[in-house]
Amino acid sequence: METKWLEDFVSLAETRSFSRSAQLRHVTQPAFSRRIQSLEAWAGTDLVDRSSYPTRLTPAGQTLYEQALETLQALQTTRAMLRAHTAAAQDVIEFAVPHTLAFTFFPSWLSSLRESCGPIKSRLIALNVHDAVMRLVEGSCDLLIAYHHTSQPIQLDAARYEMLPLGRETLSPFVKPNEQGEPLFTLPGTVAHPLPYLAYAPGAYMGRAVEQMLKQNKTPVHLDRIYETDMAEGLKAMALEGHGIAFLPASAVRRELRGKRLVSAGQGLDTALDIRIYRERPGTRKAKGSVEAFWNDLEKHLAATAKA
Repeated sequence: METKWLEDFVSLAETRSFSRSAQLRHVTQPAFSRRIQSLEAWAGTDLVDRSSYPTRLTPAGQTLYEQALETLQALQTTRAMLRAHTAAAQDVIEFAVPHTLAFTFFPSWLSSLRESCGPIKSRLIALNVHDAVMRLVEGSCDLLIAYHHTSQPIQLDAARYEMLPLGRETLSPFVKPNEQGEPLFTLPGTVAHPLPYLAYAPGAYMGRAVEQMLKQNKTPVHLDRIYETDMAEGLKAMALEGHGIAFLPASAVRRELRGKRLVSAGQGLDTALDIRIYRERPGTRKAKGSVEAFWNDLEKHLAATAKA
């Protein structure tokens, strides 16, 4: 049994809606339902009365709900006690960052803050977008850096979390060139000859942004999904070997474009993502002094940069 199943169950008990809880827990509804079913399999009994709407708990479910609240609170308290043993950790700012931003954005961004924010002791936790968001929600990191797309907003309560904009990223289609420097494959392809597509796995944040853009494109795009992975770096590696077309962040392919190891696979098929940083608002939990100081310095740095 995983603690996230208990967190899912508590959310369901409080919202009484599978769809709403899936949204709050940043997973698809089918995935959320599977996790509730896994918890029921572990418990050996039905926890949810699925014949009613809004959703109701069974008597066993009500018992588990009460126990789950106590268990999760005890775990949170224990974690806080354990962290208190490490005084040095109070100086370290923990960042939860999606893999792509961890590779391409975070190092240079941190370097750009040296003058305005001073030296920063940091710990980077690289995850997928969903798990990075959950780190912040669960209090397992100090700051979250993540993408934001209008069609895929991150559902964080503005009353509890605040955000600062850090920049923009563009996702575009890239492919390996042939010996003449021309793209091996050029979009949009045809019904008879769809192009090999190196895709993000279902549920991946950037994958959803790309799929939304392709659906809205005026010209139909014909792609044959031959490979999937959660990580942009994995797609880039496959594209460099000539396996197909991949939609990649511009920051991830700068060196490959300069070296002409990758080229554009077509114009007009770009989608923009904002890069944002989030934190829990002061007063919600006891925050590290180093985090408060960093956030204040970052606000000043961004304001000065906007005026320049």
